Amino acid sequence: MSSQSATARSRNPFARIPFSVQVLGGLILGLALGVVALQLGTTGDGEPNWLATALQTVGSIFVTLLRTIVPPLIVLAVISSIANLRNVAGAARLAWKTLLWFAVTALVAVAIGIGLGLLFRPGLNSGVDASTAAEPSTQGSWIAFIESIVPTNFLGLTASTSAADDGSLSTSLSFNALQLIVIAVVLGIAAVKVGKSAEPFINFTASALDVVLKALWWVIRLAPIGTVGLLGNAVYSYGWTTIGALGKFSLAIYVGLALVVFVVYPVIARLNGLSPVKYFTGVWPAVQLGFVSRSSMGTLPVTQRVAEQNLGVPRHYSAFAVPFGATTKMDGCAAIYPAISAIFVAQFFPEVSLSLTDYLLIVFVSVIGSAATAGTTGATVMLTLTLSTVGLPLEGVGLLLAVDPILDMGRTATNVAGQAFVPAIVAKREGILDVARYHAPRGASGFVPLDEELARPVEVKGDDTAPEAEDEAGEPATTARR
Repeated sequence: MSSQSATARSRNPFARIPFSVQVLGGLILGLALGVVALQLGTTGDGEPNWLATALQTVGSIFVTLLRTIVPPLIVLAVISSIANLRNVAGAARLAWKTLLWFAVTALVAVAIGIGLGLLFRPGLNSGVDASTAAEPSTQGSWIAFIESIVPTNFLGLTASTSAADDGSLSTSLSFNALQLIVIAVVLGIAAVKVGKSAEPFINFTASALDVVLKALWWVIRLAPIGTVGLLGNAVYSYGWTTIGALGKFSLAIYVGLALVVFVVYPVIARLNGLSPVKYFTGVWPAVQLGFVSRSSMGTLPVTQRVAEQNLGVPRHYSAFAVPFGATTKMDGCAAIYPAISAIFVAQFFPEVSLSLTDYLLIVFVSVIGSAATAGTTGATVMLTLTLSTVGLPLEGVGLLLAVDPILDMGRTATNVAGQAFVPAIVAKREGILDVARYHAPRGASGFVPLDEELARPVEVKGDDTAPEAEDEAGEPATTARR
């Protein structure tokens, strides 16, 4: 490491603190400040107190920054991931096996969700006020899902107009993630098919992705601060009463997520000759950030880094599998959550019930329709898609929205864990996994230190290796290099 880097770190005391520890500290501080905000109550006119407002503002800014950078990240990452497969032997086989393992793990996850829903019976005697039942503003249906895939413009841009209380109209713009994915897939395939003349475009895309990832990493470095605001605001906004009313439902969700991450993935890893413990320690930095950010795409740089540097997935394959998984691999949002939620809604409304066919439909939607979540925060579209498919009242979504942000943290963490896990399994089965790197000790930063010349793990000797795992900016030294 350069002398300038060492000097910069000596001047910044936080640079020596592992990023995962910083995020954990943010979780603890956010929880404490949320409890304090609850004790302060509201102002005289019923408005949130100053601390609650500050927490909400900090958390909102962090999420907004992540969402702002997601659109270019989706397009550039998908195009680059497809282009990276053009010189890989057996690229088609790798792609299909990745899809197969996405489907297999999703199938197991939704089966667990259905089983827990029937076991916990969360919709019975839940204590939830029936008056909170209401259809969400965003809904999913198969027709809408298919229509949303077709880009309406080159940027995947959509506009919505709403009327204010004073009669004035305001128009807001947003990006349709599904359309962006389709646009990127078409451009990526076209670039590969064009051949040599498309090399400048592919090189530009790779360079632009490096720039975007650099900017995104700056946002990610704010995660400890964003964690304080997000968790503190969640505690203040929903309180213990709301969480208690949906306690059985929330418990069923988190038990399901834990079973997938701590049972299903380890069993599959062991069956493929990989250490479950090394998987957990390797994927932990990405899981932790996913829990905080609630965005698979926002966590993408760290997910790809743990896949390559900790789990030993070759870069030419991870550059395709991880971005692809960030948009389609959703065991938390698209399997566990909609399965248990559908059962909750069916149990809450006594006039409806689920048949064997309905359960099979839930499985089908979970395995096939996970792309509807598109790697962004929230799973309302996927839930409404499931409810409408099995004929359950969409008003049931309103019953669950009170604790959705709290559940979304665990759902996204599970998604991210799967997005790094499947590429490792496929790489192992194809004989291209760096097994030595997978089993190598992790440094103090949470990553396997690198020998820059050989790109191989180096011996870990306590905290002395921590600075070598990151560059002077505190970001991964190999995050986006192709």
